[in-house]
Amino acid sequence: MTPFQPVFSHRDILMLAGCLVLVALAGAIGSAATLPAIPGWYAGLEKPFFTPPNWVFGPAWTALYVLMAIALWRVVRTPAETPGRSRAIGLFLVQLVLNAGWSVAFFGLQAPWAGVAVIALLIAALLATIRVFRRLDRVAALLLLPYLAWVAFAALLNISVAVLNS
Repeated sequence: MTPFQPVFSHRDILMLAGCLVLVALAGAIGSAATLPAIPGWYAGLEKPFFTPPNWVFGPAWTALYVLMAIALWRVVRTPAETPGRSRAIGLFLVQLVLNAGWSVAFFGLQAPWAGVAVIALLIAALLATIRVFRRLDRVAALLLLPYLAWVAFAALLNISVAVLNS
């Protein structure tokens, strides 16, 4: 009889925890910029008819951040010498900074047009990240597709808010 062999090593679990913490940090920065602006500034904006209720955003982002962290973890687990690995991780970090930066621009600075500029960069960085993730780990790339869909929807919302409030 062979002893129980865990599916993931302690190192894998620590790497996953690190990826979760990193992504959660970006989420915390975004929340710190967003939450104070919701009851006053954001509540007073004209919004398009397809704007979801505020309560939808928390659960949606939580699920997306978990998927993002798992995607990153899958890529981080690839051998360090794998061609494209460093670039993939770098692109992920760029899009993660832009993710937090969008909240700072839109909510923190209360500047919808600045949000449009940041979210356009975010979409470009996210598409590049998905492309390089796909070469390393197809599942990791697929895990980012719901995030891309949500960010595209957020871009439509952001543009609509900018236009309606100009």
